[in-house]
This record gives sequence, structure tokens and C-alpha cells, in this order.
Amino acid sequence: MNLQPLLDALGIQEEAARGLADDLRTRIGELQARLREAETHLEHLAITRKTVTGVADRLPAAPPDLPKHRDYPRILGVFNDATSPLRARDVCEALDHELLPKNIEGTRAKLKRLVKLDILTEADTGSFTRKQ
Repeated sequence: MNLQPLLDALGIQEEAARGLADDLRTRIGELQARLREAETHLEHLAITRKTVTGVADRLPAAPPDLPKHRDYPRILGVFNDATSPLRARDVCEALDHELLPKNIEGTRAKLKRLVKLDILTEADTGSFTRKQ
């Protein structure tokens, strides 16, 4: 019986299997390298999230949006310069509004709205200051 053709066929299959195994080892090595890179990137993202969260907790809250009226920024400017609580009448004077009841009441309403927005505080009834 001649075993040579069988041994040759086994040799061809063995060589093909060895080539496939070598190719798979190479691909596994490449995939392991990519996996290490991905895991490192995940670690960096986790560290970044922890850092940003820690810093964000110490940042002051963003100021609320002011109502759309030209007086609100000017009113805040008056309070930025003030050293003591102000009444609606004082704010009207600082804004150069006529000291008419309608102007004073309108300004008082704006001051109350700024209190509701947590920008000003009402120290005493009718007396407003900038929130600390």
C-alpha cells in the first residue's frame, strides 16, 4: 500500500491549518492591542467624567435668564453699585425715571420678579439687595 499520497494530502492540510492558525494569532494580537487602547480610552473618559463632575459641583450656578425688558440689566447695574439695600423709589431715581407712582410701582414689580428669579432678595418689606 502506498501511503505517500495520503501523507502529501495530510501535509497540505497541515500547512493550511498552520497558516490559518498563524493568521488568527496575528489577528488576535491586533485585536488585543485595539482592546487595550479601547480600555485605556475608557479609563481616561471615566477619569475625565469624575474630574468634570467634581469641578462642576464647585462652579456657581448659571444665572437665570432675565426677562426681555431693557430695564432689567440696568436695574442689576444699579444693585452692583449699591452698598446698601434699595427701595423701588431709589432704583427709579438711579434709572432717571420720573418719580411717578406708575413708574415706582412698575419698578417694584420688576424688583419682585428679580426676587422670584433668586437674583435679588427682599431684606425688609420694600427694601431689596443683591443676592449673595
